[in-house]
Amino acid sequence: MPDPMRLSIIHTTRYRYDAPVAYGLQQLRLTPKSHNSQNVTAWTTEITGGRRELSFDDANANRVDLISTDAGATELVIRCEGQVEIEDTNGIIGRHAGYMPLWMFERVTQATRPGPRTRDLVKSIDTDLDPLPRLHALSTEIRERVAYQTGISGINWSAEDVLEAECGVCQDHAHTFLAAARLMGAPARYVSGYLMMNDRVDQDATHAWVEAFVQGLGWIGFDISNGISPDTRYVRVATGLDYFEAAPISGTRYGQGGATLDVAVEVLQQ
Repeated sequence: MPDPMRLSIIHTTRYRYDAPVAYGLQQLRLTPKSHNSQNVTAWTTEITGGRRELSFDDANANRVDLISTDAGATELVIRCEGQVEIEDTNGIIGRHAGYMPLWMFERVTQATRPGPRTRDLVKSIDTDLDPLPRLHALSTEIRERVAYQTGISGINWSAEDVLEAECGVCQDHAHTFLAAARLMGAPARYVSGYLMMNDRVDQDATHAWVEAFVQGLGWIGFDISNGISPDTRYVRVATGLDYFEAAPISGTRYGQGGATLDVAVEVLQQ
């Protein structure tokens, strides 16, 4: 078996506030976990302008850090750094595990609620195909119908919104796949994580893809935006029914004024 890919990751999120914050609370899903093809050899999370209140595993077995913002802070910086070893399994994650029963991943969410466009998408996929080729065909069809384009979609877009606009980013591709796959009877989940790009080290966002469950194989990954199954360049961090259950950072704050968000991600081979 080939040696695993060794990736080094630095992920910095910086909030700058127009006025001092009275109170803020954030949930971080930024810590990858080891599994059969992924070995996390080192990982640290540093907080400036706030502090970690507690850590726990959520219903999807994601590691969650609950972060409070210091009263009066005008800046909050979250810096993650670590090293991960990845083995190539052709996108196969394997058997189902965790706290959520498999049937839960057939549930509809607001972001993945099927409508007429989703049903039309599913009808276009050959029903005579075996489950795995059919899911690959679905991924290909979404990529052909939904052009990758930044700056157009909104965070609250549903799969129907994406299919109507015919454009979106990796989050939109993922939600569209989830809506269609569940309509086809396949349990499916959203994945957020890191991707080492071939043409650059610096990035301005994390990446998103999906996994679907196939009997006899287990969970299989599909990166619709890039038209492949995840390989040794992908680091899984969090999973959920949709983006909102696997979001890297979510939360709330109280105070006057607005905020500016800057994200910097570096992923490179060691």
